[in-house]
Amino acid sequence: MPHLNKVGTAVSGGDDKDPAARSSLSRLRTALTVFFALDGFMFAGWVVRIPAIKEQTGASESDLGLALLGVSAGAVVTMVFTGRLCQRFGSLPVTVVSMVLLSLSIALPPQAHSALTLGLVLLLFGTAYGALNVSMNSAAVDLVAALRRPVISSFHAAYSLGGMVGAGLGGLVAGGLSPTVHLLLLTGAGLLVTAVTGPVLLRQAVPAPVPAPVPGAEAGVAHAPRERERSTRRVVLLLGVIALCTAYGEGAMADWSALHLTEDLDASPGLAAAGYSLFALAMTAGRLSGTVLLERLGQNRALVLGGLTAALGMLLGALAPTAWAALAGFAVAGLGLANIFPVAVGRAGALAGPGGVATASTLGYGGMLLGPPAIGFLADWFSLPLALTTVALLAAAAAVVAHAARNVSAEPARQPPHRQAPQQA
Repeated sequence: MPHLNKVGTAVSGGDDKDPAARSSLSRLRTALTVFFALDGFMFAGWVVRIPAIKEQTGASESDLGLALLGVSAGAVVTMVFTGRLCQRFGSLPVTVVSMVLLSLSIALPPQAHSALTLGLVLLLFGTAYGALNVSMNSAAVDLVAALRRPVISSFHAAYSLGGMVGAGLGGLVAGGLSPTVHLLLLTGAGLLVTAVTGPVLLRQAVPAPVPAPVPGAEAGVAHAPRERERSTRRVVLLLGVIALCTAYGEGAMADWSALHLTEDLDASPGLAAAGYSLFALAMTAGRLSGTVLLERLGQNRALVLGGLTAALGMLLGALAPTAWAALAGFAVAGLGLANIFPVAVGRAGALAGPGGVATASTLGYGGMLLGPPAIGFLADWFSLPLALTTVALLAAAAAVVAHAARNVSAEPARQPPHRQAPQQA
């Protein structure tokens, strides 16, 4: 799997040093970063109101769990098809439309008065959320190619920052605003930001890369395109597996870290709540420094070292004898996991376009869904600390897959001239 520190893409429309071109790309990057941050802000605002909406609907824990599956089901199903929409209409227009739908649908959950109705409206919310994440990442991949810098992690850092602000602000207003008013305000904020920022995305398309020549075509090798397609599909699936292994850890940490600190390490409720916050903060810091890290190490080394770091951190977090040592382990795990998902999804998009982003995102999101219930079953059968070690095992597995695939290329022969040659890790 070649890792490109600088994407040597020939940008259409003239010299990439042209001030007008640089200014256009800068505006696109800023607008897209705002959309990533808004996505995290909106989703976190919904999450903090789940307890109040549960009480409003009178749903039991099991009924609420089934209703919440609507978000997951809508997102996963939509991710499969959004890649095709991006290929037909462009990633940027799909991003804007999806953000409008997300802003409108986030106001619906407080209107539900039964678990069944809640599940149906969350299906719509998940549909918009899944479409937005695939289209935004597809647009980010195109922009990375145009900028010729591995800035994919900076977009995901904006998502993390938006989530932290959304959760913090949501917690502050939860006591004074009803879920209906709070989420309606989020709808207004989402539509306002989209109205201001969306035109930038719609007016300025990302410069398209010059199509790469198919190796062997000039020699009349008829089967080369088919071999290239199969090879690309294999690499994208490997990247999707890497995303799944690491997203599993994110889902598990969100749902089980506080319980582990409370029940296994006798931490106070306040200290237990800090577990996931510290993990999320470390992940955000790792993503903010991701561009520099990728430029210095390359994508393959970053994947391998990130997976190993996360594995060591989670082993400490799961097996530490004290709460403070576990917190340190969670922070290390957050740093290790920070850039793996963005790099995997970005690399899949660079190889296979929006379809690659959709495949890797769907597998990754599946891992995030798989994590919490898998940890729960394993905790019942064995213990919660032992169940949490599976996060470390899968992070290590992601590192192994990345290392094993370091020489795998989506191109069956040589790199075309406009790309930098693969480097060895």
